[in-house]
Amino acid sequence: MSARPEHRAEPAARAGFFRQVSELLGALRASPVAKTLVALMGAIVVVVALTAYGQIELNSWNKPFYDAISRRDLGEFVVQVGVFAIIAGALLVLNVAQRWLGETLQLKLREAVVNDLVGLWLQPRRAFWLQASGPMGAHPDQRMHDDTLKLCDLSVTLGVGLLQAAMLFGSFASVLWVLSKDFSLFFGGKDHVLPGFMLWAAIAYAIAGSLVTYWVGNGLISRNAERYAREGELRFSLTRINEHLDGISLAGGEADEKRRVAMHFGDVLRATSRVVLGLTNLTWVTAGFGWITIIAPTLVAAPLYFSGKVSFGGLMMAAAAFTQAQSSLRWFVDNFSIIADWRATLLRVADLRRMLASDLEAQAGGSRIAYEEGEAGALAIEALEVRSWTGHDRLDTPGLVVHRGQRVLILGTPGTEKTLLFRALAGLWPWGSGTVRRPAGETIHYMPRGTPYIPRGTLAEVLSYAMAPSSYPREAMVAALASVGLLRLEPLLNKTGRWERELSMDEQLRLGFARVVLQAPRWLVMDEAFGAFDDETLELIIDLLGKLEHTGIVHIGSAGEARDRLFTQVVHLVKAPNTVREEQRA
Repeated sequence: MSARPEHRAEPAARAGFFRQVSELLGALRASPVAKTLVALMGAIVVVVALTAYGQIELNSWNKPFYDAISRRDLGEFVVQVGVFAIIAGALLVLNVAQRWLGETLQLKLREAVVNDLVGLWLQPRRAFWLQASGPMGAHPDQRMHDDTLKLCDLSVTLGVGLLQAAMLFGSFASVLWVLSKDFSLFFGGKDHVLPGFMLWAAIAYAIAGSLVTYWVGNGLISRNAERYAREGELRFSLTRINEHLDGISLAGGEADEKRRVAMHFGDVLRATSRVVLGLTNLTWVTAGFGWITIIAPTLVAAPLYFSGKVSFGGLMMAAAAFTQAQSSLRWFVDNFSIIADWRATLLRVADLRRMLASDLEAQAGGSRIAYEEGEAGALAIEALEVRSWTGHDRLDTPGLVVHRGQRVLILGTPGTEKTLLFRALAGLWPWGSGTVRRPAGETIHYMPRGTPYIPRGTLAEVLSYAMAPSSYPREAMVAALASVGLLRLEPLLNKTGRWERELSMDEQLRLGFARVVLQAPRWLVMDEAFGAFDDETLELIIDLLGKLEHTGIVHIGSAGEARDRLFTQVVHLVKAPNTVREEQRA
């Protein structure tokens, strides 16, 4: 097994369709908007049922209307036009109500699904572990945004359509049965009774179309899933270029980035062309059945008319009833491409949710670092070994105890993974052995290598992250800025901006230490925090840290002049002897 905790595939053995649906339904039941969803769906059922009843009345209206035309009865004709106006007006109101209910259901459904996924994603350390989990962690943000939007829209559209189709078929099936219950064919010298002939004809016609449609279009599900994956890679590539324009421009890397974009775009075009081919083949079936449907209802109802069992108005009513019934049964044919798209989207969202709900930490083999709550005022690191890509790294002091107010420097020998040690202390990299005992009830502030994370928002929100700005008085924020030489930013505390672009790298690094001054944590663990500073700024930061008398400090990496002035103890990160790389054990 590789030393790096990595999943070689997306969730093993993708669950079946019904399990995927049941998992998402379980998440919806636990949502705060669950009752709203149920109320909206119940209202839609009522509206669709009333609409089906209205369409039955409209179908019945065909007979007296067309009979009045065949008799040239102007008075009855005018009456029937009035009846039509009433029925059509009621159906119009129901259509508008159904549209509002459907759009609102889409909105609330998306609220429930996105909140569920984001809640799982932003559990402590889970987003980090997902990022290291293989293809599934490449761009989960796009699955949570684009895929959930499409899934909710298509789910409501298809669900309401299927409900309408089922109710309409149930309503018009009885009409067709009554119209053709005494139908018979004369051949071989006698009548052969075929009760419900028109109903059976509608069912047979729809089944034939559904089977052919499924046979031709089944491959669209996998083709759509592949297209969405390739689209996600292209969007990720474009976003990454936009975020690193300075580095690309300085290196003259435009041509190389153009090549990468062209490669991803080529993958999108190839995947999309396969979808286009599938849709083209499917159109032969759907369009063909559509053209045949123009005349099929009249052809099926014609024997009733020519046998004298129905009038011309009855013929029109029977043809309309057949059209409604078989169009309900053809719902699968008409919506197969949309169903395939929905199924592919469901697959992506369900796979992401199952990955987020699983034990990501446990999916990489090997032993684990134990994290325990120890005594207040002491950070204890016992027999710690960190599993890395090149073996195991450990401290040359097997039992390291840092007391509040002490300053410890950890230097890494060549070949050791210092950043993995930092992540291990923070609980982001639990793969290894040993024990980390954190001080009970005391905050540990972790400062990673490079510029600190700067969220979008006001400068006050950046400074107080991840606490609310209201937790600190403005005077304290101003003092923190002044302590790192950023007093000029005081007027911008309430301004919202993209500070990672508006501030220089040196200012962003200083802002990270201003955050430490403001929040005054009991413990500060840093990963190579001094290397990017010039001599003047480094002097300022060393003096600043020296004033934090009640803060325990652990710094991983070189320290230069700060080594003797700031730190009271130096330990080393070394390669553990007699360790074998994990991938050689597999």
